[in-house]
Amino acid sequence: MSLSGVYGASNDAEGIALIHEALDRGITLLDTSDAYGAGHNEELVGKAIKGRRSELVLATKFGNVGGRGGKIADGRPEYVISSCEASLKRLGVEVVDLYYQHRIDPTVPIEDTVGAMARLVEQGKVRALGLSEARPETIHRAHAVHEIAVVQNEFSLLYRTEAEETLRTTRALKIGFVAYSPLGRGLLTGVVDDPAGMSDGDTRRRHPRFATENINHNLSLVRGIEEIAQERHCTLGQLALAWLLAQGKDIVPIPGTKKKERLAENIGALAVELTADDLAQIADSIPVGAAAGLRYPESLMKSLYL
Repeated sequence: MSLSGVYGASNDAEGIALIHEALDRGITLLDTSDAYGAGHNEELVGKAIKGRRSELVLATKFGNVGGRGGKIADGRPEYVISSCEASLKRLGVEVVDLYYQHRIDPTVPIEDTVGAMARLVEQGKVRALGLSEARPETIHRAHAVHEIAVVQNEFSLLYRTEAEETLRTTRALKIGFVAYSPLGRGLLTGVVDDPAGMSDGDTRRRHPRFATENINHNLSLVRGIEEIAQERHCTLGQLALAWLLAQGKDIVPIPGTKKKERLAENIGALAVELTADDLAQIADSIPVGAAAGLRYPESLMKSLYL
């Protein structure tokens, strides 16, 4: 997502080089969406994986229409089919490994949407199905129509309430959990400390957790785990990722970045070993629900966790 202008200006050549670097380092999952840059990101990923398709699991999403036609989400069966065809063309592939409904459409029964997604599996255009920002009841209903392989919801030290609730369902159904924004959009790295310094195109400027009245409180929570990071000889971001990885082998965090040095830092989280005491201390330092501010602007909250 960050390679398509969501967090400020991006450069296609640098984005492609970053993806190549990730693949060279053994990263095997690339996660994109037709919503990132209005299709731009899929085109970028398509260029980057040309000749390397067999090296990765390719995931993309549909249905997050961002207010077009008065809708935030579109789950109509005909839209599912047309979106997949367009994504395959932009990506330059014949099949997507994992196809998500990016946002749940409350005006369309989930059974109808997943039924259309299942037809894509039957046609060989999609290998597995996923949901994003889906609540337990929705997951159960969808899974009854066709196996749901993965649910992708926001999950980090700063945001755990609904994620942990969802995990009880995904684990009962043996569904994987992909954790997006595992670094709290940069808050958990300790690097982002002044929203005024963000570029005009950086969408975090309108995220409540970065608002003037909230950011100092949230950064104070992050500073509460600095000593543990120092003791484990890792960065705050690596500690946050290591904590998330330690929550279970069914959890796959997808940290995003535009910089090779951050990519290397994120990969370094795999080498961070945390004891049970460390995990408890980290969780206690940033208690569930302790972060100040909604995780999205209020206007978008109604499209989440449906």
